[in-house]
Amino acid sequence: MTRAALLVLADGRFPAGGHAHSGGAEQAVAAGRITDAAGLAAYCRGRLHTAGLTSAALAAAACAGADPLRLDEAADARTPSPALRATARRLGRQLLRAARAAWPAAELDALAGARPRGVHQPVILGVAARAAGLGPADASYAAVYEAVSGPATATVRLLGLDPFEATAVLARLAPELDDVAARATTAGVRAAAGGRTDVDVLPAAGAPLLDIAAEEHAVRTARLFAS
Repeated sequence: MTRAALLVLADGRFPAGGHAHSGGAEQAVAAGRITDAAGLAAYCRGRLHTAGLTSAALAAAACAGADPLRLDEAADARTPSPALRATARRLGRQLLRAARAAWPAAELDALAGARPRGVHQPVILGVAARAAGLGPADASYAAVYEAVSGPATATVRLLGLDPFEATAVLARLAPELDDVAARATTAGVRAAAGGRTDVDVLPAAGAPLLDIAAEEHAVRTARLFAS
C-alpha cells in the first residue's frame, strides 16, 4: 500500500469536479446561516456528523470489498433530496473518470459499464481508493475531509472570508474528523465482512436542512456553485 495515493485522492486539485460544488455552503450563506468563521465551523460540524459520516461509511464499505451496486442503492435510500442524488451521481461520474485514468482497474471499468448515468460519489471514492492500494480507513478519511473542506473553500469565495480563518476551522475540527472516520470505517468494514454486503449496518444520519437547502439552491437563477 502506498499512503501517498491518499494525498492524490484527497487533493482539491484532483480533477474530480469538487471545485464546482460548495457542499451546500452557498445556500447556507444566502440564508444567513453562515456569516463568519464561527458559522462556518458550526455548519461544517453538522455536515461532518451527518452527511460526512454516512458518506465515509459508504466509501469504507466499497473499499473493503462490498458490492458497489448495492451500496449505490443504499446511498440513494440515504439521500432524500433529488437534487443531492443528482449531484452525487454527477460527481461520481467525474471521479470515476479521473480514477480510471490514475489507477486503471477492471472494477472501475465494470462500474462505468453497469451504471453509465453515474454511481454515488462516496461509493466511487471507496472503489477508487481500493484501486489505488488504499484501505477502508483511508477512504473514510478522504470522505470526511471532503465533507468539510469543500464548504470551507467555498465560503472563502462566497463571503471573502479570511483563508487563514477557514483553514483554522478545519484544523480545530481535526479530532472530530478522526472520530467520525473511525466510526465510519468500523461500520464500512462490518458491512463488507465475510464477503457479504450488509447495508443495514451502515449509518443513515439525516440532515433535513441540507436536503431542503439543496432543493432551494437547485432552482436559484443566479449561483456561483453547482450545489
